[in-house]
Amino acid sequence: MKNIKVSIIASLFLAAFVSSSCEFGDINQDRDNILTAPINQQLTSLTVNVGFFAGSDLNRFSSLITQQFSGQSTGALNQTQLYESFQISGADQNNAWSSLYATILNDAENIITNAKATNSPHYSGVAKIMKAYSYQVAVDTWGKIPFSDTQKLAANTKPKYDSDEEIYTGIVKLLDEGIAEVNATTSNISPGTNSTIFPGAFSSTKNNWIKLANTLKLRIYIHYSEKNPTFAKSSIDQLVGSGAPLFTSNADNFQMNFLDAANARNPIDQFETARVGQLVVNARLVNIMNGKTDPRRQFFFTQFPAGSGNYVGAVSGAPAAANSYSKFHTYLRGAFLTAAYSGAAPIRMLTFAEYNFIRAEAALRFASPGNADTFFRAGITASMESAGVSATDITTYLAANGTLTGTNAQKLEQIITEKYVANYGVLLEPWTDWRRTGYPALTLPSNAVTTAIPRSLFYPQTEIDLNSENVKQKADMNVKVFWDTRQ
Repeated sequence: MKNIKVSIIASLFLAAFVSSSCEFGDINQDRDNILTAPINQQLTSLTVNVGFFAGSDLNRFSSLITQQFSGQSTGALNQTQLYESFQISGADQNNAWSSLYATILNDAENIITNAKATNSPHYSGVAKIMKAYSYQVAVDTWGKIPFSDTQKLAANTKPKYDSDEEIYTGIVKLLDEGIAEVNATTSNISPGTNSTIFPGAFSSTKNNWIKLANTLKLRIYIHYSEKNPTFAKSSIDQLVGSGAPLFTSNADNFQMNFLDAANARNPIDQFETARVGQLVVNARLVNIMNGKTDPRRQFFFTQFPAGSGNYVGAVSGAPAAANSYSKFHTYLRGAFLTAAYSGAAPIRMLTFAEYNFIRAEAALRFASPGNADTFFRAGITASMESAGVSATDITTYLAANGTLTGTNAQKLEQIITEKYVANYGVLLEPWTDWRRTGYPALTLPSNAVTTAIPRSLFYPQTEIDLNSENVKQKADMNVKVFWDTRQ
């Protein structure tokens, strides 16, 4: 990022933010795609849009559902409070869906097409990895979605819907193709500082993309833990045993870095700045951390009252009293500078901490390679180091909380609960973990308009209106994604 001029990147951030905040008349045709732009500009647009997407609407929905965030206000009822009570309609999905299909996936397809035409497999490899990540998020949000019939622009504005389980197979294939293309020995042109994710000379960053693709496969395989544990184990064991590059440190984190500049700040900070008091931290997360005197609290949350050393979260559905709770702090918003946050905190999408918790779970449940306790401690350590916790405080915390104890079910709860804390602000994954394991335990908000915590989201209203031949609206949000077999 440091080699990209702030003015250029800020304008691209603005373009991405505007496109992700607007509805499209036809969500399968990108009004803003840059098919005729140079391929390097297309990649900048793609990576910027993915970063904004991962910190915007779906991040808020899933974080409210999983009780990391809480909807609040200082008076009048607002959308975050409605969402926390599970009043999340199909119309509320329009922006996220159009950002995904009409911008991100079409930009990825444009890069793949242009890379093939210019013999530049390094570009198409990166685009396929980003495309795979985007589809993984989409499947885990909605279930069945368009996959095989998409990115055809005006040639097909009403794509068919594919089985979510079949799409998962297609995502792994995309990742394998991406790895092979990123690894190509020759490429006429290669990504560099024009990528806002893993920027720099491709000779140095290509291994980051390969590690991301392989680690994303691990995430996908652990999602099969309840649906098909035999497949989960065999796939994880094969991948680990192959010696394929995987995350090895926080330097490998898949994240989008932002800038302290107008229109270039991260979307969580932008929302917080524009809608003060509409989100606070949730008591579910805060109480878990308070119970362990977790040293990450000073980076995750503001103190309430200020200077008290106390951290207070809102119980889902609590009456309006936004100024009575801790708010998001530097970990999600960036450094606090005089009277405002910098907005330069990254949007984290897949981290080294998560990698270690996946390995811990696989070792515990499937006897996959490695020691569950070792990976468990490594996940906690990676999260704390990423937050800025001192080595002394990490050692103290691990001494008290770094050993798995009890039955295997109790050990799994410990792993997923620590993963839940470490994935604070990470798009969707805490919700996915709760859906497949039931951890951490969540309770229905007092003002919930449903009788169950959502297992997927409604399809966007634009799809119901414009693609009714291929999709009908769900009866409710209790419709499960294929890997979600928990009662």
